[in-house]
Amino acid sequence: MITPTYDWQVNLDEPTTEFIKLAKKQKLDALSAKLLWQRGIREADALVNYLTPTLDMLHDPFLFHGMQKAVKRIQDAVEKQETILIYGDYDADGMTSASIMKSALDEIGAESLVYLPNRFTDGYGPNLDVYKYFIDNEGVSLIITVDNGVSGHAAIAHAQENGCDVIVTDHHSLPQTLPDAYVIIHPEHPDGAYPFKALAGCGVAFKVVCALLEYIPSEMLDLVAIGTIADMMSLTDENRTLVKFGIEMLKHTERVGLEALINIADLDKQTITEETIGFQIAPRLNALGRLDDPNPAIELLTGWDEDETRQIAEMIDAKNQERKALVAEMLLASEKQLDDSPVQFIYQTGWHPGILGIVAGQLVQKTGKPIVMLSEEDGVLKGSARSIPAFNMFEALSPHRDLFISFGGHAQAAGMTFKLAQLPEIKSVITEYIRDNQIDMSQKTPLLIDDVINLDDVSLDTIKSLAKLAPFGQDNAKPVFEVKDYQVLQSRSMGQDNSHLKLKLQQDKTSLEAIYFGHGRDALDFEQVAPDLAVTLSVNMWNGNTSVQLMIVDAKVCGSQLIDLRNKQKQTTIPSDACIFTNQVSSEETTSDSLVVEETPTDIAALERLKVLVTTHDFNAIYFKNQIQADYYLTGGGTREQFAKFYRTIYQYPEFEVRYKLGSLSEFLHIPEILLVKMIQIFQELGFITLADGVMSVDKTAVKRDIAESKIYQELQELVTLQSFFALSPVGDIYKKLKEN
Repeated sequence: MITPTYDWQVNLDEPTTEFIKLAKKQKLDALSAKLLWQRGIREADALVNYLTPTLDMLHDPFLFHGMQKAVKRIQDAVEKQETILIYGDYDADGMTSASIMKSALDEIGAESLVYLPNRFTDGYGPNLDVYKYFIDNEGVSLIITVDNGVSGHAAIAHAQENGCDVIVTDHHSLPQTLPDAYVIIHPEHPDGAYPFKALAGCGVAFKVVCALLEYIPSEMLDLVAIGTIADMMSLTDENRTLVKFGIEMLKHTERVGLEALINIADLDKQTITEETIGFQIAPRLNALGRLDDPNPAIELLTGWDEDETRQIAEMIDAKNQERKALVAEMLLASEKQLDDSPVQFIYQTGWHPGILGIVAGQLVQKTGKPIVMLSEEDGVLKGSARSIPAFNMFEALSPHRDLFISFGGHAQAAGMTFKLAQLPEIKSVITEYIRDNQIDMSQKTPLLIDDVINLDDVSLDTIKSLAKLAPFGQDNAKPVFEVKDYQVLQSRSMGQDNSHLKLKLQQDKTSLEAIYFGHGRDALDFEQVAPDLAVTLSVNMWNGNTSVQLMIVDAKVCGSQLIDLRNKQKQTTIPSDACIFTNQVSSEETTSDSLVVEETPTDIAALERLKVLVTTHDFNAIYFKNQIQADYYLTGGGTREQFAKFYRTIYQYPEFEVRYKLGSLSEFLHIPEILLVKMIQIFQELGFITLADGVMSVDKTAVKRDIAESKIYQELQELVTLQSFFALSPVGDIYKKLKEN
């Protein structure tokens, strides 16, 4: 059954004629112009700056509160040969942030160390024991945090009290009380004047580096692009400029570790885009921090030893393969625990804590419900939650922190630890929150549709024009278009385990291929019902040929969903209140939004009753079982040759005991028994034979009549036609027939 994942919202905002003219001067087509207009780019200067940004457009780093103070402290540390610790994070943003800072400190001759905390032993953010170790054993007198720090009160206080200054560079949400650090560099600092608030951790680190070096080190922008995209930051304003130049830098990167990782992933450097980073490079870096010690990533991103960095790249790729296998295994096991609860709590002993968030996110996409994934150990549950827009996970649970050992997060994501015994009460709290706030948990995540397009409007030139709007990401989403009123020429599953769907669509004279990941099981449904599609546009290069390919984001059926259950092997759940049609029973007064065609109509009267049901009710779903008691569509309605052969045979026997010898007669004539019975009834109706006590007698004086005069014969032909249509036609054709007046 084809069910939409999102709530489609078509953008109807149209650009002015003047803006279309401005866009054409920039060699944009009308579609690209419309998208820019809808995204708030409406003036000539804004259009030029958007399409051709320059590094001169970057904001002054000294607009950050405390930047001058931070730069002076670092310079003093270098001059006095102090040992500086760069303290990062275990994800891709933290890795790139630390690598950017290390590269800058190396350039100015600083004595620096780098430490990325282990998520399993150190946790997130400043760790008191780690700070103590580096201060006491490594002589560190300055710590620079990157991508963390604003919540590290205890560790930072200890460092400051023991003669070690801490410069915090971070981008995470500010707590009500800031730590007592030497200085805090944060785009949202209450005393700051920095105009762009959505920098990633690597972006903040880069701005510190720009201030420290007194120029823009463009060679570091490849790392900024990776960290910004990996952390799913807004790709607007300054981030768009940083990422756009960073992607170009990545195409020509001289970092031997990145080159090794790109080669192992079988990527072409020259075709790298934000999607390459988001789906290929960033997941590999994140896999290391999810499963193991993240610190080798620093050598990968900053080292110059080809052999060493290649070995690290191979290890990281192996970790990513391990991560994918663990996710697949956990996803399969967790799906078995899904139930009807509005918020799903799923847990198991021994689940790897590093991938709980990934699986939770995938299950949210699959179910449309908030998911809490937990690993159980000694009666304690610890894990990650992902939510939907309708349900604020943080707001629902934050007032009940007494139920948790630890709890933190925001509306759409949270981390938590609690005793298993508290689970029933936590579930009760959620139920009450949903009830008291009258939350509609069936509300789907919005999907903005940029435009409705025809297939003949799509070309490689269209994609080339749209590419000028890239990089795409948060707040500058890749354009999504609606495709409707097409035919499915071919529908088949593809890929490993046939898990993906490949369609060939045709609209007028144009045909295109479309791919729908994870929907291989729906091949028959798409073949029978051509749903409206939400798609993105991509380029497919195969065997030297380049063509447009649609990537399906979502699909929805307008009108009744048609489900073909004629194949008994197909399993589906039918609503318990569904209206049932049989040749004997059907309720025209039903209030159900589902209809089950249990049996194929046996005559025109039954067909008309079914038509009335379909035309007078707006069923959301119609399930076609179309059961047939006697398969006359397989035997046919009897040919003239069969009737003649039957008559010639019985004419030789004035009396025939058909009651006991029907099977033998059927075998002799090579006519199926069910058809033979009908032929006997037809001959009896026409007066050719009589039946008494199971004995069939031929009336040799009967008047010659045409077989077609028989009402039984006419009804049989009608039945064969009905059965053939309901058994063999696509359910879409059956539905159209039923909707006819």
